[in-house]
Parts: sequence; structure tokens; C-alpha cells
Amino acid sequence: MMTTSDRLEQQIRFILEIDKLKTVLRRSYLLNGSRYENSAEHSWHLAVMALVLAEHANEPVDLCRVLKMLLVHDIVEIDAGDTYCYDEVANQDKAERERRAAERLFGLLPPDQRDELRALWEEFEARQTPEAKFAAALDRLMPLMHNFFTGGRSWQEHGVTLEQVLERNSPTAEGSATLWAFAKRLIDQAVEQGLLPSRSASQT
Repeated sequence: MMTTSDRLEQQIRFILEIDKLKTVLRRSYLLNGSRYENSAEHSWHLAVMALVLAEHANEPVDLCRVLKMLLVHDIVEIDAGDTYCYDEVANQDKAERERRAAERLFGLLPPDQRDELRALWEEFEARQTPEAKFAAALDRLMPLMHNFFTGGRSWQEHGVTLEQVLERNSPTAEGSATLWAFAKRLIDQAVEQGLLPSRSASQT
């Protein structure tokens, strides 16, 4: 039987391990353009977005569950790394890399917490519940905003096109029609301002 001391030891080990998420860099720049954001900053910002924007979810959501989901959804990147959403090659084995990471990282916790956090991560990935759909909508909107308000910098560095951005971000509508309408306005403005090409250079 697990003692209180054993349980605390496992919990502390997990807490120390997830500090590594602060070292995982994403492809989105901070809004001041000074550097890439890291995945821990991304998760925190999404949680605050959920607090502020929950009223715009398509369906009533359990905000506490959404917050939990957003705080743990990228922990797997400690082992799997941040897979750039527009990198077709890296996305081929993303699911398997992240599954192995989930087993190890959530496995550091006591069994009840291991199962709870693993289930939240899987719920987010499946995108079937109102909470997961809304959380996923925020997860797509934030990088879009970062790109738009940094002059399309990351899009341009990676040759991302309008078609790719629309495909990536259209699931936002499943979680919030209001936020998808806002996202589409940003995308339209990005094209108008020349921040986002309507086709790749190879197609011109």
C-alpha cells in the first residue's frame, strides 16, 4: 500500500520533471518578436484565454476541466518535442512519439493522478467533448494571433500558405463559432496585407 510519503515523492518528482517544458521552444514568436515562446508559456497563456473567453464556447463548458486540459495538453512535448503543425514529415509519427511520452511522464504520478491526467490529455487529443473542442479552438487561435501580430513572421519563414492556415484553423469552429469568425477576419487581413500568401512560391 502506498504511504503518504511515497505519494508525495512521486508527485514532487513529476513536478520537477515538468520544469523541462520551459525549455521546449515553439515556432511562434512572442508578440514583441524578441524570441520564440516556450511550451510552458503557451500553456499558461491558453489557460488565461479560457478564463476570459469561455463565454464564447459553442456549448456550456466545465471551465475547470478546460483549464486542466490546457495545462497538461503539451506536457508530452518534454519527450516528444514541439511538432510544428505545418511540418508534414514530423507529423507522421507525432501520435506515437506523444503516446510514449504520455506513458512515461504521467506514469511518474500516483496511479489515480496518472490516470486522471492521461485521460485529460487523451480527451484533448480526441476533440469530441465540448470542453476538448473549446480547448482545441484556443490552441489554434493563439498561434494564429501570434503570427498575425508579428507580421506573419513564422508563416513567411516556413513558406506557409493560406490553404494550410485555413485547414489548420478551421476546427476552431467546432469549439467556438465566434472565435472562428474572429480568426477568419485575421486571416483575411493577413492576406490583404501580404503577410500570408494565397499560394506557395512553387505554384506561382
